[in-house]
Amino acid sequence: MSLPHDLDREPPETETVTQLRVACDGGEGALGHPRVWLTIDPKLGWVECGYCDKRFVLEGDGH
Repeated sequence: MSLPHDLDREPPETETVTQLRVACDGGEGALGHPRVWLTIDPKLGWVECGYCDKRFVLEGDGH
């Protein structure tokens, strides 16, 4: 089974987290972006930041 073209690419950075709600600010300094709060859908298990495409992957069940 092949993935749609936007899902088969590697995200620029991946971070494993233990909570469903995460914040992303794109990093420090001039390379950052406004802080956004993202919620991971437990059925999917990950979410990507709309600014920098960083992927947050849920470890375990998030509880």
